[in-house]
Amino acid sequence: MRKIIEPQLEITQVPIHDIKINLQSRDEIPKILIGLQALFCDTDSRSKIFKILEKLIPSKVNPKNGREGMNLWKILVLGMIRLGCNWDYDKLLDIANNHKTLRLMLGHSDFNDDYEYKLQTVKDNVSLFTPEILDEINQVAVEYGHNFFLKDPENEELRVSCDSFVTETDVHFPTDINLLLDSMRKVITLIMSLCITFGITEWRQGGYNFKKIKRLFRKAQQTKRSTSKDPVKKEKRKQLIIDAHNEYLTFTKALIERIQNTLSSISTTDICSQLRIDEISKYIKYAEKFIDQIGRRVIDGETIPHNEKVFSIFEEHTEWISKGKAGVPQQLGIRVCIVRDQFGFILQHKVMEKQTDDKIAVSIIFDAKQKFKNIKSCSFDKGFHSPSNQKKLSELLDKVILPFKGKLSEKRKAIEYSEEFLEARRQHSAVESSIGALQNHGLKKCPDHGIHGFKRYVSMGMLARNLQILGHAIQQKELKFQKKKCTG
Repeated sequence: MRKIIEPQLEITQVPIHDIKINLQSRDEIPKILIGLQALFCDTDSRSKIFKILEKLIPSKVNPKNGREGMNLWKILVLGMIRLGCNWDYDKLLDIANNHKTLRLMLGHSDFNDDYEYKLQTVKDNVSLFTPEILDEINQVAVEYGHNFFLKDPENEELRVSCDSFVTETDVHFPTDINLLLDSMRKVITLIMSLCITFGITEWRQGGYNFKKIKRLFRKAQQTKRSTSKDPVKKEKRKQLIIDAHNEYLTFTKALIERIQNTLSSISTTDICSQLRIDEISKYIKYAEKFIDQIGRRVIDGETIPHNEKVFSIFEEHTEWISKGKAGVPQQLGIRVCIVRDQFGFILQHKVMEKQTDDKIAVSIIFDAKQKFKNIKSCSFDKGFHSPSNQKKLSELLDKVILPFKGKLSEKRKAIEYSEEFLEARRQHSAVESSIGALQNHGLKKCPDHGIHGFKRYVSMGMLARNLQILGHAIQQKELKFQKKKCTG
């Protein structure tokens, strides 16, 4: 049974519109709560958000039947606090159980309320969100923010900036030998569990076998190439490296063969067991891939093409990204592109799976204009330039601030050295501030698993940031009003 929010207040429960939030605080929590409170108190925004939250309930499930679940409003509040403050679930749980103002926003009374959330309950419920639902709520929040900042939000133009950054995935630095170790660890763990289920004693020493693999891995890892100028010493060290890797690969191949023999002896119609067998087979394929790559790289001296490389066996969507920034030679994650308006709100974002800036410039502006018709101009970096992008963007926007790459023609020089163009380029740096704030509030590294978890996490981060901007603006306005009232 799911409710959006409890329609009937409990005794001593404070209505959300009456919650007193500390306006003097500079922390993120009050700002996010003020933003949520503002949306809740606005009848039109509240009805839109509640209607969107109903989509969290599966269509085939009757929300009035079954065991009572967490209210959808509570899930939204907890999700926003988690991302806005860049917390893990353990910190979120502790704050949700002890922060007085947050508990009032969650619908708890301020007197003798000893209800405590459980860790798995919080995890399971916050994970119910989808990127699409979060994007719809984000649009409602931004529209409310535009009503707050603009006198005529339907007609006043929006000036936006577009840029991309990398959100890292939670992976270790990938090498073919440590990815092979990861694969074998999973294979051995899973085959031991499967054998226990079927009463097979063949893999009782699985833990010992993995320790032996790890010793061989360490030996291969610690053999470094010689820096000596003596060719004899260099050749001797090269042979030591080959021998260490050969020993590692030989033992690994023997274990994989044993595992495959064990799997062939198991016949089952049980779905759960079959899923485990499929999972073992998946990691065996990974192990065989890394064995092949190690042999080609170390023994045959071949350079492995980039498109054949895998950077994580757990977060398979991870990409190796080199943006050429000083002190950051590479990042492991996925690019995220954002469109930001002059007030700091994130109007649109896109997770760029295996895409570069120039490939998504037109599509992201087109999607943003579908939601916000009064976008008139947009500034970009050079990375978004292509001749077709220049043409297509000029059809979508009144002003396109997109520098050309390479040598400029006289006509183009006149455009790019004009005061209007240069002023727009100077203002473009504001998007870097938004990117820094997003990364500081959770989008530096994504701890959630899978590409769906990654997209959900990014969408939640965008919404939390917009709520914080909205809450900060309302907070400053109220403080200014109070100060004027006191001095008046």
